Amino acid sequence: MAGRPRGGGAAFVVAVGIACAACAPGASAASSGSAGAADPFPGAARAYVVVRNGATLWSARADAPLPPASLTKLMTALLVAEAGALDETVTIGPRAAAARGARLPLRAGMRVTRGDLLTAMLLRSANDACVALAEAVGGDEASFVAAMNRRAAALGLVHTRYRNACGLDATGHVASAADLATLAQAALAAPAIAARVRLEAAVVRRGDDGPLAIASTNALIGRVHGAIGAKTGFTNRAGHCLVGVVERDGVRVTVVLLGARDRWWDAVAMIERAFDAALPPASLRPPGG
Repeated sequence: MAGRPRGGGAAFVVAVGIACAACAPGASAASSGSAGAADPFPGAARAYVVVRNGATLWSARADAPLPPASLTKLMTALLVAEAGALDETVTIGPRAAAARGARLPLRAGMRVTRGDLLTAMLLRSANDACVALAEAVGGDEASFVAAMNRRAAALGLVHTRYRNACGLDATGHVASAADLATLAQAALAAPAIAARVRLEAAVVRRGDDGPLAIASTNALIGRVHGAIGAKTGFTNRAGHCLVGVVERDGVRVTVVLLGARDRWWDAVAMIERAFDAALPPASLRPPGG
């Protein structure tokens, strides 16, 4: 998973302010969000969507099914949170211990609570924690993935299909930027998820190995005012991906980037412009929005 931008938080925000000033100021949300309007962020990502209080402001290829990398873990987290029993202790199995990619690491036979595994999966994007949770909740990963696909269908995520619990590249493992924005809203409605994805760092306990301090992979947290989540992702096929959520004075902006060129600077430019933009006309808002 990608790390944070170099330098301190202040430098990050100042540099982003310069980027925002350069990104075609003055275009209204209504005109940028309408059919045929010029893309205000050309080339920022293979697909993106910017949503403010449930209304889409700008997007490009928002319904294209693309590899989502570890943004997949938002669905895994949602099922884990809905299953509850986060204080229950899980014995780490050999498949979880052998998981590749980002890891805590965990060893077979370790005993770790579901809650600590959820924290590790969301902050550090640990695949060993992800597989352990899938096995604990679903009995095995294949059964858990079937439940993920059922939950996606129930949420109306028509361009999403899961092949594994963690977001590893696999044929047919896809999601769209628009679907991920909807998923993020559902995930953040779960208190167990919302409380974790806003953390800059946390401590997880790994049985006899004792506590381990971990840091969030999300460079927005602690650097961008109001940032409350939600997930980063990277694989060779997916590229750099992000679901970034920022809330200020009752206004929530969600940015989803799939295959991003420079996800941190572009995401914050999108976020700041979305807060500055007027809301679209009522005709562009969802019912009740």
